Amino acid sequence: MNPIAIIGGSGLENPEILTNASEEHSVTPYGDVLYTKGYIEGKEVILISRHGKKHTISPTHVNNRANIWLLKELGCSGILATTACGSLREEIHRGDFVVADQFIDMTRHRATTFYDTFKPGEMHHTPMADPFDDGLRKLLVATCKSMPVNYHPKGTIVTIEGPRFSTRAESNMFRSWGADIINMSTAPEVILANEAGLPYAAIAMATDYDCWKTDEEPVTWQAVIEIFKQNTENMIKILCSAVANC
Repeated sequence: MNPIAIIGGSGLENPEILTNASEEHSVTPYGDVLYTKGYIEGKEVILISRHGKKHTISPTHVNNRANIWLLKELGCSGILATTACGSLREEIHRGDFVVADQFIDMTRHRATTFYDTFKPGEMHHTPMADPFDDGLRKLLVATCKSMPVNYHPKGTIVTIEGPRFSTRAESNMFRSWGADIINMSTAPEVILANEAGLPYAAIAMATDYDCWKTDEEPVTWQAVIEIFKQNTENMIKILCSAVANC
């Protein structure tokens, strides 16, 4: 059976969820990758800490191409990704989970494709109408539904470059575009997964209201981590249950 991949985001750099875990190192055409191999409920799992285990890699400098290339080379059947996010909607509260179904890419400085050049007669234009895998999304939604957590079965996530947060003008613009949540990591990770033919789904935890909500304090990094820590146990339970049912 092929392994399932987990890409852990902010606040979930090194979850103690794997049994028989071992740290591994691989070289890809795009750079080196450190990852952890282990098991959840007897299922083999490949875990990558997106920002490094000590959170030393900024959003812009995450080596998404190396990460996705490695997961493809290891024969992973799909990717479950976690992320902290800001809420752009009144009804998405702190601590709520959102299973994204669409994204808007507002990054500027990241490699977004494996195809920097085309071989003669081999152009690659990857469809992206529905970027998140329907089967994995349904699995995450069903998992959330079975647990005592607040969740939203769909949502459009806008990814900004970072590491700065939005201005109020930007935050309100994203709301007017129809975005529901905001983060710094989903794009181009999901784009590259689609190019590689790897099913991908992301579950986001709302930690703040960005800065559009004027009756709330604007988001700070300390506040993001505090809310994530409070809900890490639920995120881990969701991941473990989802993997067990893959």
